[in-house]
Amino acid sequence: MTAEAGVPSARCGDWSARLGRRPRVAFLAWRDLAHPQAGGSEFVVDRLAAGLVERGYDVTVLAGSPTMRHEYPVWPLGGTYDQYLRAPFVYRKRVRTADIVIDVENGVPYWAPLWQRAPVVCLVHHVHTEQWAMQFPAPIAAAGRLLESRVMPRVYRRSEYVAVSRSTAAALEGIGVPAGSIATIEMGAAPLAPLGERSPDPRFLVLGRLVPHKRVDLALRHWPPVRARTGGTLVIAGDGPELERLRALGGEGVEFTGYVTEERKAQELGAAWVLVHPAHHEGWGTVVMEAAAAGVPTVGFDVEGVRDSVDPGVTGVLAADEAAFAEAWATIGTDHALRTRMSDAARARAATFTWPRALDEMEVVIDRVLARAKGVGR
Repeated sequence: MTAEAGVPSARCGDWSARLGRRPRVAFLAWRDLAHPQAGGSEFVVDRLAAGLVERGYDVTVLAGSPTMRHEYPVWPLGGTYDQYLRAPFVYRKRVRTADIVIDVENGVPYWAPLWQRAPVVCLVHHVHTEQWAMQFPAPIAAAGRLLESRVMPRVYRRSEYVAVSRSTAAALEGIGVPAGSIATIEMGAAPLAPLGERSPDPRFLVLGRLVPHKRVDLALRHWPPVRARTGGTLVIAGDGPELERLRALGGEGVEFTGYVTEERKAQELGAAWVLVHPAHHEGWGTVVMEAAAAGVPTVGFDVEGVRDSVDPGVTGVLAADEAAFAEAWATIGTDHALRTRMSDAARARAATFTWPRALDEMEVVIDRVLARAKGVGR
């Protein structure tokens, strides 16, 4: 099963001439877009893989089940946890050899340097430090932190890393990854389906997977006093393990949509006045950039990832604490001129984050890693 390649880019063409074939790139990813809990990480892998195919690379993705058809071949690795054990065997059967492996770290990576010979790029969305304790019992959380912060830097000491934000790059340095081994590539804004029309009445949007570190309960807690000033509706758009608990916390003026399609997401972004994003941390903040592309300013916290995707005071507000978060939410919700100014700035900034630029930067990393592995001077 082979993806149909596009016209080779200059870098891909150079390597095709040297190798006598298209350069082979294999991704190891925790989930495919087919997974019901797929999010920003899966979208990034899909855009990188599809973009590299368009530029002439021979791309294969191995991902946790379920999977679906793409512009590139995808082979299922298995379930949430056993996929890490199955990855070497599926790789040998479906890929055999690659020129470069892109190992997508989601808390823990696939330890690709230990079981295959190709050079490895470790793609990291965020370092999970505190998220371990939010989602797992203490013994598992401690083991996860140890693997990510101590073992990973040792196993990948000869590998390069790609961080999706400056915050993630800083966090990697914090666990001992040398700065010279990290390339920061801020990914493109997601293309949106046709947008819905802006609501004539105040409409605030929480968008994304409903998991503990998104802290949607914080938004619900502050909604009653904010609503007393703004009126309107708070829409919680998304699905996840927190949905039923959050429904129980929802009160007057709160709507839950459950799972949203791309079309429904575009409708909600088009209608929203403000994106309410109380996440504890992000890798890059894909949803923030989607909102920005739709001209929707964001109210969030000054935390990893969000501080990279929001230009504070220009495309939204980064609050230092909950009181400031609620105040900013109410202020933007009631100040039409401020909201319009931030909306225009958000749309303009989102337009600068393009996938062609991100792919150009990814090709630079691939070229550098291949040149070192093949002994080619650059």
